[in-house]
Amino acid sequence: MKNIDRRNFIKKTSLSAAGLAAASIIPISGHAQNSRETNAVYMGGFTAPKLETVKIAVIGVGARGPAHLQFAAALPGTEIVAICDLYEDLATKWATVVTEMGRGERHQGIATYFGHEDKWKLMLEEVKPDMVFIATNWTNHAPMAIEVMKKGAHAFVEVPLGISIDELWKIVDTSEKTRKHCMMMENVNYGRDELLFLNMCRLGLVGDLLHGEAAYIHDLRTQMDEVERGTGSWRTYHYAKRNGNLYPTHGLGPVAQYMNLGRTEDSFKSLVSYSTPARGRALYAKENYPPDHKWNQLDYKGGDMNTSIIKSSLGRTIMVQWDETSPRPYSRLNLIQGTKGILAGFPTRVALEGGIDGITESHHQWVEGEQLAALYEKYDHPLYKRLSSTTSESGHGGMDGMMVYRIIECLRNGLPLDQNVYEGCFWSAVSPLSERSVANDGAPQSFPDFTRGNWKETKPLDIIS
Repeated sequence: MKNIDRRNFIKKTSLSAAGLAAASIIPISGHAQNSRETNAVYMGGFTAPKLETVKIAVIGVGARGPAHLQFAAALPGTEIVAICDLYEDLATKWATVVTEMGRGERHQGIATYFGHEDKWKLMLEEVKPDMVFIATNWTNHAPMAIEVMKKGAHAFVEVPLGISIDELWKIVDTSEKTRKHCMMMENVNYGRDELLFLNMCRLGLVGDLLHGEAAYIHDLRTQMDEVERGTGSWRTYHYAKRNGNLYPTHGLGPVAQYMNLGRTEDSFKSLVSYSTPARGRALYAKENYPPDHKWNQLDYKGGDMNTSIIKSSLGRTIMVQWDETSPRPYSRLNLIQGTKGILAGFPTRVALEGGIDGITESHHQWVEGEQLAALYEKYDHPLYKRLSSTTSESGHGGMDGMMVYRIIECLRNGLPLDQNVYEGCFWSAVSPLSERSVANDGAPQSFPDFTRGNWKETKPLDIIS
């Protein structure tokens, strides 16, 4: 296909980014729906009809899309039918890579779409995939997911699922009306330690769960070097103009599933949030770019670190921190405290009341370092045991592949997804709620109940074997 007017498209996209940057607070929705639309169904535990062969399209093959594309293409029962990206070189490159993976048997004649901001819509009309991976900039996630479902496909979306409460409600309404899955692809829920902790929580080893700690602390200032193309070219505007927790789900997703939030036991109630002063991004721009560079023309509003506290319906608490600016080691915290002990990450360590047989004598001692081998041997999640060798070469230590494997497995076998649409909405809602709380000096913000009360009847996530 011919690259259609890419220069005008890039210009238009840049203007869109600037327009986004003009609003420092994402508006909170007045959407108060107590009942579903006619013919809509509750999607917690929803099972779609089985797909013998899953026809897959991908929108966005820059940073995250290629990993999902390649791993899905290698699985049995899949067919890659289309790839869409802004840039011709990326679309054609990955179509070639996947075609060669098929060795003449699968993934032949992959349609490529590029060069215009609406080409993904044409792709949906022409190719009619069963599912679509969406790996684009944040502002496109919700509109694309909604249109994908309306066109009859399941939507699998990179984090976050949306950036406003209004968008998240529209996703819920569309999923319920079309009866199509919309899953936010929180890959960290498939990490070895996250699965280990989930299994230990389900076994009751830490007792009644009281408190969790979650974070995304990752120095990503160098992304600003992607000035015209790449993640930094659009994320930098978010960092400059939005003040809150902009990326909560990597830390929060696993902790929320340990606690069964939004599933039978408990749900999200309210949030308070505070941000530090904004210093690091402006300093980085000043030190690394000329005075007239566009990064030095921005007024950076987003605090370097945000700390939010979530309160659940049962009164349990979760601290959620976000910092992609400060010079410090990576951490997701990944802590869960119960009445019988604590599981903590970064570094991984465990303490249980009365100690652990053959390792520690009391909860005043951590099981850590080499001692953890015995803990993994005894409590590794059965899903990790089954899939770790298959997925180990995929991204982020194997968690990416395990997530994609489970998506395809669920679609082919008519099983409920491991993460439902409501969980993606609850976890993503932290961002707009935190922005509103920060702007109002930490005033509490209520979570919408995206399930309309049905979380009380939604089964906990099974320990999948």
